[in-house]
Amino acid sequence: MNSMRRTLLLWLSAGLAASVLLAAGLLYVQARNEAGQLFDYQMKQLAASLPDQAFAPLAPQRAERLAREEDIVIQIWDSTGLRIYRSHRQMELPQRAELGFSDIVVHGNRWRVYSTQLGGTVVQIAQPDSARSEIAAQMALKTVALLLLLLPLLGAIIWVTVGRGLAPLRRVAREVEARDAGTLRAIPETGLPQEIRPLTAALNDLLARLGHAMEAQRAFVADAAHELRTPLGALKLQIQLAERAADADERQAAFADLKRGLERAIHLVQQLLTLARQEPGVYEAARQLVDLRRLAHSVVGDFALAADARGIDLGIADAAAPTDAPADIEGDADALRILANNLVDNALRHTPAGGRIDLSVRADAEAVTLIVEDSGPGIAPADLERVFDRFYRAGGQGGGSGLGLAIVRQIAAAHDAEATLENTGHGLRARVRFRRRPSWPVVPA
Repeated sequence: MNSMRRTLLLWLSAGLAASVLLAAGLLYVQARNEAGQLFDYQMKQLAASLPDQAFAPLAPQRAERLAREEDIVIQIWDSTGLRIYRSHRQMELPQRAELGFSDIVVHGNRWRVYSTQLGGTVVQIAQPDSARSEIAAQMALKTVALLLLLLPLLGAIIWVTVGRGLAPLRRVAREVEARDAGTLRAIPETGLPQEIRPLTAALNDLLARLGHAMEAQRAFVADAAHELRTPLGALKLQIQLAERAADADERQAAFADLKRGLERAIHLVQQLLTLARQEPGVYEAARQLVDLRRLAHSVVGDFALAADARGIDLGIADAAAPTDAPADIEGDADALRILANNLVDNALRHTPAGGRIDLSVRADAEAVTLIVEDSGPGIAPADLERVFDRFYRAGGQGGGSGLGLAIVRQIAAAHDAEATLENTGHGLRARVRFRRRPSWPVVPA
């Protein structure tokens, strides 16, 4: 399991350890350079302290004391190249003709050598490189040791600091964990650090949207239960009337009423199921390009018999010319058919016999618009927007379920389209405007 606390502690500890190691390396290099400069200076001072004439008996003793103290090897040659002095009998270094500082390797060991001419002699002073490294390591270790002693304290401080830093996150987690499905109040942001506030703001926004969705769902269920109670009660009454029918004619009339009531109940249930299916997030169908002109012709064919039975002229107005803009839109083909069906069904229900219903599709560079225009009585201006609400029937009309236009607007919203109604003076015009997207067919120039 991933743990922010463990991850932070791991990386902070690793970073601290790496910093200590890096500091130790830098300190060693710096101490090595400083020790080298100091020892080089001492070697020059040692050479300068020797006399520039033939060595008296005391001079070798003094040199040997200095060499022993500083772990230094001293060799002296006369002008003929004869070695006249060596401070360590067990150590013998090659004579260096090069004056000044140089580095040599003897028996696998590296030496720092300083050669200078004093009078008629050449003095060679050498020091093993390991001595300088040892001094540098001791100097670096003394400094790093303090940091190593502080590591446990720093680790404890990091542990406490990380724990206190993550405390607000644990508080938010406890707030969310303590809630049930019905508790959707906002998480308080008082005292929370700025880094956590975007998370709590997003959670509060989600809770608010869930609250609105649950409220809408509860209202839908309550309205659906209320709407179903009436037709179901009517069906029960009609069944009782059919059972008490005295003769065949009364029984036939009762069954006819029962059939109509059952059809209304089936229609209402179908509309409820369609509305529930179109709820956002309930069902996501694959999107495809749908030709609205072809869809309009298909819907007119589906409702042709029903329109003829009522003497209503149902057809396509203003057939598209070959040069018109394409009317293809990207969407759910089944949902778009339901949208068009509901618009035509709504028009059929409110258009008197002998009336007219025209479907048309307008396509331009900005949008594709489906239009259904009828010659019915229209809708009162105050109800033009309310008829899109669930179970609302304009003017108290009870012929429909009050869900058709609600389904239209919900499908339109799912396709980022806008559904509107307007009175034309001789009927009602319904528009659904689909804004064009880059993925749709290009409008010809």
